[in-house]
Amino acid sequence: MQRDIRASGTHKGKRSIAAAVALLAVSAPLPASGFREAARSGVLLDNMDRSVPPGTDFFDFANGMWLQTVPIPPDRSSFGVQQIMIDEARLRQRALFEAAHGSHDPEVRKVGALYASFMDTAAIDAAGLDPLRDEFSAIDAIADTRDLAFVMGRLDRLGFAVPISSYVAPDARDARHHALWLSQNDLGLPGKDYYLDDAAAFADKRAAYHAHVVAMLSLAGDAGAARHADAILALETAIARLQWIPVDRRDPAKTYNPRTAKELAALGGGFDWKRYFAGAGMAGIPARSIARQPDYLAGVAGLARTVPLEDWKAYFRYLLLAGMAPYLSERLAAEDFAFNEGVLRGTRMPTERWKRGCALIDRLLGEAGGRMYVARYFPPAAKAKADALVQGLLAAYRKRIAALDWMDAPTKRQALAKLAAMDVKIGYPARWRDYSALDIRPDDLAGNVLRAQRFEFDRQHRRVGAAVDRSEWQMNVSTPDAYYAPQTNEIAFPAGILQPPLFDPRADDAYNYGSTGATIGHEMSHGFDNRGSRYDAAGNLRDWWTAADHARYEARTALLVHQFDAFEPLPGEHVDGRLVLSENIADLAGLGVAWQAYTDSLHGRTPPVLDGLTGAQRFLLGYAQGYLGKRRDDALLALIRTNPHPPERYRVNGIVVHFQPYYDAFGVKPGDPMFLAADRRAALW
Repeated sequence: MQRDIRASGTHKGKRSIAAAVALLAVSAPLPASGFREAARSGVLLDNMDRSVPPGTDFFDFANGMWLQTVPIPPDRSSFGVQQIMIDEARLRQRALFEAAHGSHDPEVRKVGALYASFMDTAAIDAAGLDPLRDEFSAIDAIADTRDLAFVMGRLDRLGFAVPISSYVAPDARDARHHALWLSQNDLGLPGKDYYLDDAAAFADKRAAYHAHVVAMLSLAGDAGAARHADAILALETAIARLQWIPVDRRDPAKTYNPRTAKELAALGGGFDWKRYFAGAGMAGIPARSIARQPDYLAGVAGLARTVPLEDWKAYFRYLLLAGMAPYLSERLAAEDFAFNEGVLRGTRMPTERWKRGCALIDRLLGEAGGRMYVARYFPPAAKAKADALVQGLLAAYRKRIAALDWMDAPTKRQALAKLAAMDVKIGYPARWRDYSALDIRPDDLAGNVLRAQRFEFDRQHRRVGAAVDRSEWQMNVSTPDAYYAPQTNEIAFPAGILQPPLFDPRADDAYNYGSTGATIGHEMSHGFDNRGSRYDAAGNLRDWWTAADHARYEARTALLVHQFDAFEPLPGEHVDGRLVLSENIADLAGLGVAWQAYTDSLHGRTPPVLDGLTGAQRFLLGYAQGYLGKRRDDALLALIRTNPHPPERYRVNGIVVHFQPYYDAFGVKPGDPMFLAADRRAALW
């Protein structure tokens, strides 16, 4: 679901506890469990604002008191349920990682060494820029465009955001085998609009970015920092003009463009792909690769020929500094934070260092740290309960597909086959990753980062052309998130999301189905959204729909596009209905499937009234309280312009209005602000 962790993608942390949130906001210690007890119903009654009618603003009705009284902590650009869950995971990880250095297990000791290297600020400051000496030398030695291609590949291998990125993933037309994909990469500002939009907000960000580049280069001893910053911003602006917009970047058909080695060479217009791949540690140009944005790659190749080499060298030096700044001296790390978190997202102070150390373990040694986490915090009973819940949701989905009135029988058969083939991953992988070949030292943070990033790149790229290992996970087990992967047709729910407050077997079923059940249904529904539905049961990009079904589905989803286009989270800044469509489809379908599963679980019984709330009301409040959260304006702007997830308020108010049980449960009627006429409601899965 990816609630916007990376930006963020991160996703769907659920079921906040008002008292725990307040504690976290002031950095007070948590109770032993990490959370205080909720009401008997599971609903967070203290979070609600009952002065707001549920037909006026359901998000505020469910969460209004929390929104009014709990500030965003100064070390955050956003705050809500998922951040609370992350904080709980970090507390658990800290105890594990601090004790890891004394373990008899060599991989656990590696975790301890990496954590220790991050916490040793004296050694980091003493090392200065020396850990980057070899990379600076390689950049300085660039003498022609062949060298330029080599260094671009070398930096890509080390994990830096060079303009052309390569990665390995299943082939969308042959999902049994891995392919090499070539793609545009991120730039220093969040998206192309930040370079090309003339609005004052973006002009201010560009000016601040220029000042930041000057500061970073100056800290590295560049006497020509201002001149080089001019060249870097000009080069990134030229690259931004070539970039595809976010909607097109998410289109699986547009981004599937296979190329032979000869065709790739022609696409590059003289760009030396052989040297690029040599720099990336690969033996020659792959016989076949997939260009996600062919015209972008051709455009960057043109820039490689026309932009002066000195400008490229300055840019590569900056990319090296920008990518490594969090792991270098305090002054560089502070400047990196001041711009990337302060200017771009409005964050006021850095997160505590130990939390950042835990996050680094997740990123570089995720399965080694995850194995420790699961052993301590995810007992077999929790996995068994999650398995049972998922099976109930799958049964409900089968029933709903069979009952669709807008889908023809041939397409239904294929949809049911895809659902039956969906691989469900719960908790943790069956086989843990082997890090024995990775060198981690307790006194060499920057070296650890470079070696680990190269280790992962090489691990991935060795698999080009090899069979896909469908047992492998694409997310760390301690992450409070979940995902659907269309090319392996799998859903995964890590241990980090299958625990309180999201997954609490002690809570009332209605609330749990509205929160946890809707999350599971959401991930399943990504297999049938406007993107996932273009892949078949085996994970291949193949059209299995009749033309009539396509037309009916597009007419229904157009209602969501039109509705979300009208939402204006910031003055003059509207949600892009096309960009957020897949998440909206998954939210709406997931809510419906969870409701089906909940009502099926009752077997005709009438659920009790708890805390003055009916079962249907508790279910809907579980859904709404699962999206409790708020963002600073700068972070909200970046989300709107670049992210496929709409802001939390609209994931609640924009979805429940299509769901008839909402009207029935709360007596919402024509004339109420949130009443949506029946002919404007999208009935999907």
